[in-house]
Amino acid sequence: MAKRKTTRSRKKKQVSAPQLFLRTLRRWVLRGVLALVVLVLAGVGLGVVINPWSTPYMFAESRRLGGVEYDWVPVDAVAPVMARAVVAAEDANFCLHWGFDVAAIRTAIEEGGTRGASTISQQTVKNVYLWHGRNYTRKALEALMTPLLELMWSKRRIIEVYLNVAEFDTGVFGVKAAAQHYFGVSPAQLTDLQAARLAAILPDPKGRSASRPSDFVRKRTRAILSGAATIGKDGRSDCFES
Repeated sequence: MAKRKTTRSRKKKQVSAPQLFLRTLRRWVLRGVLALVVLVLAGVGLGVVINPWSTPYMFAESRRLGGVEYDWVPVDAVAPVMARAVVAAEDANFCLHWGFDVAAIRTAIEEGGTRGASTISQQTVKNVYLWHGRNYTRKALEALMTPLLELMWSKRRIIEVYLNVAEFDTGVFGVKAAAQHYFGVSPAQLTDLQAARLAAILPDPKGRSASRPSDFVRKRTRAILSGAATIGKDGRSDCFES
């Protein structure tokens, strides 16, 4: 006699409401992270060839002031000493690091955080893509985006964008507007002294003046003139001048 096959009905595993909520939340978080990654990659990638028409901080200042001075200029139309001056002032090892100056960070920690260690690459990320102010979320995004910027952009492109979006006075953005605002010249006509003066007012353009320099700005200008000449001789400007 053939045995009758019996089938056992499998009970479907019940999913509780909290479990279903967590699964849905996890799915949407992953989608959100993926969307953020794609957005960041696209934004940084487009920045290789597309010049920023504005920045979050520039937009905020324009709303606050009723307008800002900003006019893009290619780096080829800027006196070469200007790039050397800002590197000497803000990030002397710009050509030697991949976005973070480890030695400067170590020194800042040893000095109790009394000096900054932010590189030009980090400042470019902050100025172009993020917002100003001390905020852990912004710093985390800056730390993630800086190596990506270094990977996708050339050093010369980073300097070009930095010079164009840096603030040089209240409502004055970029080296072209700054050269005209302070000295009445084009960026190509900047002298060594004028370039060093503009670099000397960074990173406190609202508290310093390039046309009416304080004793501190004069002293800093002399140091920048010396530093710009040094990095020009020892090869630390090759990455953005070649």
